[in-house]
Amino acid sequence: RTLTGAERKNMQNKKYWIWLSKLDINPEKIKKCLEKYSIEDIWDLKEQINKFFTKEEINKIKNIKYRKNIELHEQYMKKHNIELITIKDKEYPEKLKHIDNPPICLYILGNNQILKQRSIAVIGSRECSDYGKTMSQAFSYLLAKNDIVVISGLAKGVDSFAHTGTIQAKGKTIAVIGTGIDLVYPKENKKLMEQIVTNGGTIISEHPLGTKPNKENFPRRNRIIAGLSDGVLVIEAKEKSGALITVDYALEQGKNVYAVPRKYYK
Repeated sequence: RTLTGAERKNMQNKKYWIWLSKLDINPEKIKKCLEKYSIEDIWDLKEQINKFFTKEEINKIKNIKYRKNIELHEQYMKKHNIELITIKDKEYPEKLKHIDNPPICLYILGNNQILKQRSIAVIGSRECSDYGKTMSQAFSYLLAKNDIVVISGLAKGVDSFAHTGTIQAKGKTIAVIGTGIDLVYPKENKKLMEQIVTNGGTIISEHPLGTKPNKENFPRRNRIIAGLSDGVLVIEAKEKSGALITVDYALEQGKNVYAVPRKYYK
């Protein structure tokens, strides 16, 4: 089948968006720029867009290294059924449009329809107790049985058990990750990642392919977990933890936050 002009233009646009995601520029700045100008204007570095960005960001836009290998990204995405949804697309989740620094691009593996459904984030400690494991699985199982999508971060501990509990209930779960969607972190969750997709769930990331698990990526992804959810359930979060960063985002976004009472031992 010969591609239509509109389809060819859309494919060309995707190249621009992949490039933009590689730049790692403040999403809020890009969003404001895109309200007045096109992504092609950013690519071409039209003079009028300079006011939106710092000198360092302008240098990134100019830097030829970010424009290389985009075709390889596209080929990998096509081969592995990875979709790219941008903030300009109708498929982009409405809930995310209204948070601070909404992700400009979402790389998606799996069922993008569930991004707009009722959902609860289930988050907590990586080093959870047996009680935390039980609560994570039980609450996620019950939420899934009531047709509520469970969102978490594919990390060790509570996140993994939340995804597992949802799958056991034959429900849908979303894993928001802090790496490129072509990587699995932690590595031992490779099978779980596959199960999420096979069971009608979704893996999403704002990071381009090849992005490694840099520690600064995980606090950033927590705003997406909070943003996609209609509420956040916390299980065994430490005083200074990524889970509580997610809670802060949720409260800023006006979401309800719930906590499972800790277990007291005699």
